[in-house]
Amino acid sequence: MKGNGYEAIKELIRPNIAALVPYSCARNDFAGTAEVYLDANENWRDFVGDAGRNRYPDPLSTKVRKSVERALGLPASSLVIGNGSDEIIDLLMRIFCIPGKDSVLLMPPTYGAYRVFADINDVGTVSCPLTEDFQIDFPALERTLAQERLSRRAEGGRCKLLFVCSPNNPTGNAFPVDQIRRVCDLFDGVTVVDEAYFDFSPYPSAATLLDRYPRLVVLRTLSKSWALANARVGIAVACEAIVRTMIDTKYPYNLGGPSQDLAVQALSKVDEVKAAARRIVEARIALARRLEDLPVTLRVFSSDANFLLVKVRDPDGLCLWLRERGIIIRNRSRELHCEGCVRITVGSEAENERLVEALERYGRR
Repeated sequence: MKGNGYEAIKELIRPNIAALVPYSCARNDFAGTAEVYLDANENWRDFVGDAGRNRYPDPLSTKVRKSVERALGLPASSLVIGNGSDEIIDLLMRIFCIPGKDSVLLMPPTYGAYRVFADINDVGTVSCPLTEDFQIDFPALERTLAQERLSRRAEGGRCKLLFVCSPNNPTGNAFPVDQIRRVCDLFDGVTVVDEAYFDFSPYPSAATLLDRYPRLVVLRTLSKSWALANARVGIAVACEAIVRTMIDTKYPYNLGGPSQDLAVQALSKVDEVKAAARRIVEARIALARRLEDLPVTLRVFSSDANFLLVKVRDPDGLCLWLRERGIIIRNRSRELHCEGCVRITVGSEAENERLVEALERYGRR
């Protein structure tokens, strides 16, 4: 396990994970090409007519990692491919957080799965809310971390992970790299920056900080701008020590062959995907302007993602009215600082037009 960044993270890893002897599957023992495979107890038949589906997939997603390196400029050796970012988030909690003892720090309103995975893993949560305008509250963060250190001395537990979603879900705003750097300087655990919506943002990636901060993990996904939500392909970028630990701890064959093949295909279309992301940003700006002019709208928040957070007069009634007409948006009005808000994904030109027409009809009722 020892490697680049190991000294910076060894005290954070759960002792049983640090001592783990990882399972070695058949495809770890042999990664080449053969004519006869009799090593993995697979069925030699292929019932679905899709060559190779009777064989186990590459446990390291090697072709995917190489494709990510070519497409995104992230070193293949620094990557772990997950079954969606959700698997990676859960994996990080299992690696670093001792159940019933350690905790993670969240900055609500943010992606709700962080808390759910903490609850599943019996990991505590420390909350340091964003400001009312959805910015990182650095004075509050400093106080929270100072209090956490005092509690650590008294109770023995430790806050191991801090999650920053940038661009943030459901608010849509991204945090500049200098703010991520400041978080890394303040926090003595592992900072996890979730960049699921990065391709719609004007800010550089937090991955530019990895050489300086070995206790940093950056998450990406192919679910959003790469249009592969159904394939469930998540990406973690981290130092060698964290990557090695994640590989040793994850499920042996965590990403199926069909998903790996789809990822490689999508990652070959860099120019097309980037152009499509630019068009979504343009459509987001146009949709925001149209929504601002509607009677139902109280405020449209600035967004760096492929969705808009919109404050409306009656979010419950509006969502129900739209649902009855075949249009689904997300009610976020019960999230902290999001009272009265709905989240609207930027769709196709036809979908956006249908939404606006429906909202105009709603306002004329």
